[in-house]
Amino acid sequence: MKTSQGDAELLAATRSGDVAAYRLLQQRHAPATYALARLLLPGGTEVEDVVERTFARVHHVIARGDGPEQAFRAYLLTVLRRTVGDLSGTASGSGTASGPRATGRPLPEAVERTDEETGETGEADEGADGKTGEADEGEGEIDERADGELDPFGPRAFLVDPSLEGLERSPVARAFLSLPERWQLVLWHAEVERLRGEDVGLLLGLTVNGAAALAHRAREGMRQACLRIHLAETSAPECRPVLTRLGPYTRGGLAREQARVIDRHLEGCSGCRAVLAELTGIGHGVRSVIGPLVAGPAFPAYLTALARMGVTAGGGLAARWRRAPRSVRRAVVAGVTAAAVAVASALVLVAAEEPVNRPSTASEPIVVAPVPDSSASGESPEESSRESGESSAGPGTSGPPVPSLSGRPTGPGREPGDTGAAPGSGAGTNPGGEDGETGPGSGTGGTGLEGESGGTGSGGGGGAGASEGGDPAGTGQGGRTGSPLAPRLVARIDALGALVRSEAGIVVVRLRNAGRGQSEEVVADVGLPRGVTLPSGSRRGNAVGGVTPVGTVDGWSCRALTRGARCVRGPLPAGRATAVFLRVLVSGDATYGASPSVTVSTAGTRVAARSRGGVRATGAPARFATDGRVAVSAIGNTLVSCAPSEPACEAARSRRGGRRDNNSWEMRPLDRDGDPSTGSSSAARLVLPAASKVVWAGLYWSASAPPSGRVKLKVPGEERYRQVRATQVVERELPAGRGYQAFADVTRLLGAVRGTYWVADASVRSGVARHAGWSLVVIVADPRRPYSQAVVVDTATVLDGGRRSARIPLGGLTPSGAPARMALVTWEGDAGVTGDRVRLGGRTLRPAGGERDPRNPFDGSAAGARGTGTTFGTDVDRFRSPLGRDPVLELSTRQDVLLFGVVAVSVRTTP
Repeated sequence: MKTSQGDAELLAATRSGDVAAYRLLQQRHAPATYALARLLLPGGTEVEDVVERTFARVHHVIARGDGPEQAFRAYLLTVLRRTVGDLSGTASGSGTASGPRATGRPLPEAVERTDEETGETGEADEGADGKTGEADEGEGEIDERADGELDPFGPRAFLVDPSLEGLERSPVARAFLSLPERWQLVLWHAEVERLRGEDVGLLLGLTVNGAAALAHRAREGMRQACLRIHLAETSAPECRPVLTRLGPYTRGGLAREQARVIDRHLEGCSGCRAVLAELTGIGHGVRSVIGPLVAGPAFPAYLTALARMGVTAGGGLAARWRRAPRSVRRAVVAGVTAAAVAVASALVLVAAEEPVNRPSTASEPIVVAPVPDSSASGESPEESSRESGESSAGPGTSGPPVPSLSGRPTGPGREPGDTGAAPGSGAGTNPGGEDGETGPGSGTGGTGLEGESGGTGSGGGGGAGASEGGDPAGTGQGGRTGSPLAPRLVARIDALGALVRSEAGIVVVRLRNAGRGQSEEVVADVGLPRGVTLPSGSRRGNAVGGVTPVGTVDGWSCRALTRGARCVRGPLPAGRATAVFLRVLVSGDATYGASPSVTVSTAGTRVAARSRGGVRATGAPARFATDGRVAVSAIGNTLVSCAPSEPACEAARSRRGGRRDNNSWEMRPLDRDGDPSTGSSSAARLVLPAASKVVWAGLYWSASAPPSGRVKLKVPGEERYRQVRATQVVERELPAGRGYQAFADVTRLLGAVRGTYWVADASVRSGVARHAGWSLVVIVADPRRPYSQAVVVDTATVLDGGRRSARIPLGGLTPSGAPARMALVTWEGDAGVTGDRVRLGGRTLRPAGGERDPRNPFDGSAAGARGTGTTFGTDVDRFRSPLGRDPVLELSTRQDVLLFGVVAVSVRTTP
C-alpha cells in the first residue's frame, strides 16, 4: 500500500496542469536545491533568486510534456548548475567553462526525451539474469534536440565540469545512463544521497520494503550493465569467460570448482580484479562517479550539507520547510556553508551526541571530486587564499551572515594547528578533572590562541582551569561573565587505544557544556604532532579519496590544515555533550611521546587541552570508536577440528578429556553448513535486545596458513554466502609456520544484527597445531542503553617464549564507577595449557564463558559458537571490569603461544 504520491505521480500530475502537484515537488526538493545552490554561489546574495528561477524553468519544461518522468532530483540539480552557469557566463555551474559540447549553450525551454533511450520506466523485474538492455552507442555525449537546444540532463548526457572531464566516459557512468529512469531514481537517492529507506519509499511512492526490493534490482541491473560494457571492450580471450561469470561469482553462486578457476585467474589478472572490485562495490561506484557528474565538484560538500541539515524526503526539515518563513529559510541556507567542508578534506569524521538516534550504515570509502576552497567554505576567491580559512558575508549580502569557519582570527599568515607550537601548548593541567581535560581559564594566563583575549580567563598566569564538576576559574564568556545562564565548556582530547608508529589511529575531541546556557558556534582547532597527519586519500586522476562519516555526525564539519584540522559545529546546548573523531596516520619516524592538542573557541573564549597519550612504538591502534547509547559485542567460532573418526575426538570436542588442544591433533577443516560448495564453515549466534541497531561491524579471521584475503559470510535472514575481501592482512611467525589475521569492515552487509552468522572458506591448512577461526565484532546502538563510550582496537601480537607479555593501552576512555564491557579475540590458545592471564588495573580478570578460569582464559571457547564445544585455537572471551585511570590491558602467558588480535570496550559514562 502506497503511503504517499511518489515523484513520478507528481510529475505526471504536473504535466496535466496540476500546479499543486508541482508545489509539493518544490517543497520536497527545496532543501537539497538550496544546499547545492549555496555551495555554487558562496557569496549568498543570489541564492534564492537562482533557486526560484531553476524551479520555474523546470516547471516550464515539464508543463510542455518534456523533462524527467521519474528522476526529478538529479534533473533539478543539473538545471540548477546550468542556471548558475548562465548567471556567471559559464556552462558548467562551477565558475569555469565546460568542454566544447557544453559551452555557451542556453537552458532549454523544452527537453526531448524518448523511452527507447532510457528503457522501461516501470517497476518490471529485469529477469533472471538481471539484464536491463544494451547500452546505447555514444553514451556519455551531450544530448541535443533537432533545433540545437541542449538537454541539461537528457537520457544520454551529463553536465560535466571540466575538472571531471573523462568521468562521464567511465563504465559506471555509461552503465548508469543505460538503466531505466526508475532505477536511476532509486540509485540516486539510496546510494548517492544515502537517504533512509522510508524517505526513498516516499519519493518512489512505495513502502519501505518495496523500495528496498527495487533498490536491490537496480543494483543488480547496474552490475549487469557494467559487465556488458567491460565484455564489449575486452579483447583478451582468457578474460571473457571469467567476466561472464563474475556476476554469480560476486553473489557466491558458482560451484566450488568454477569459483576456484576464477580465483586462479584473478590472482594473475589485474584488469579482471579491477572489474570485480567495481562490481562488489557498485554502490561506492555509483556514489563516487554519478554524484560528481550530477552535482559537480561540490558533490562531497553537498552530501555533508544534506547530512547536517537533516534533509530527507519526508519528515524532519523537508516537512517543516514549507511552513518556515522566508527569513528562517535564509538563515538555514546561510548555515549550510559551515557544513560544506567535511568530505572534501578527506578526513575520517565520526561524531556523536547523546543520544545516538540512528546509526549510520555508511562506512566504506568513496572517491569524490575535490571541492574548491571557495565553494566548500563559503569564501570568496580572495578570502579562500587566506590560511586562516575565515569566511564572512561581504557588503550587501542579504540575510544573515554566513557563520565563520574560524571563530576568531588567528593572526596573519598562520593556520590553527601550525602555530609553531600546537594549540593548547602550555595549558595548565586541570587538577580537579581528568588529565587531558581543561575548563575555561586554563591555558596561558587566560589568553587565547595567538595571544588573543580568551574571555575573562582569570585563573592567573598559566593557572589551573575548572575541575570537571567545580566552578571555573573564569567563565570565559567575555561580556557574559557572571551570568547565571552562561555556558561553560569542558574540553578533552585523547588518542584512542594508542597512536602506534606506521599505523592508522583515531584522535577524539570530546566537549561538554557544563554551564546553564547554550554556547554559540563552536570551533575546535586540533593540532597534530609532526609525523601524525590526516589521510590524504587515494587518488584517481583529479579525484580525492574521502570516507563517509560513520555514526551520527552531530553537525560537525572538518577541514584539513597544515598540521591538524579545524572542526566546526553549531551551538552546544547546556548539559549536552558531543564528540568528533578524526582518523590519523602515524609515520614510522613520528616523535615518540608527541601528543595531539586542541583549542576550542566560542564567542570569544578559548579552552585548551592536550592528550596525555602520545605516539608509541607498540600497542593497538583504534579501528573504530563512537560515543552514545552504544555497547560492544563479539562472537566467533573455529574453522578446524579433529577428525570425528579419531579416538577421543568427540570427547575433546565436548571439552572433556586431556586432549583438548590443537597441538594434540591433526587439525582438519570443519564444515558444518551442509553446503557442498564450501570446504570449511561454522556458525555463531549474536544475541542482543530487539531494539539494537548496528553502528559498526568488523569481521576478523585468522589461520596458520598462507592468507588468501578472502572469506565467505552469510548474515541472518539470507540464504547465500557473500564473498568478503580483507582490507588488511597481517602475517606473523607461529610454531606451526606462518599465520595471518585478516580484517574487513562488513557494516553494510548487516541488516538485522541479531541472529546466526556463518563464515566459510577462509584459507586453512590441515596439520598438527594448526588453527583457523573467525570473529564478528560489533558496536550496536540501543536507545535503552546508558550513554557510553565504545572503541575497538586491534593488533596482531605474538606471545611466546621470546615475549611472554603484552601491554595494550586503552587510552581515550573516561573512567567511571561502572564496570566496562570487554570482548577479546585471541588465536592459537590451548585449553590444556594453563598460566595465561588477562589483567586490568592490577586485577586479574575472569572470563564470562568457557571454563571461567582466570588462570586459563584462552581455553578454546568462543562466545556464541554453535555446534562446537571446543573451538580449537579460537577464543572470543567476554569480561567485565572497572577501567580505572590510565587503563592498560595486560596479557601474559607462561608456556602457551598466543596471537592476540582484538579488544572491544564499552564503558558507561556521563554525557
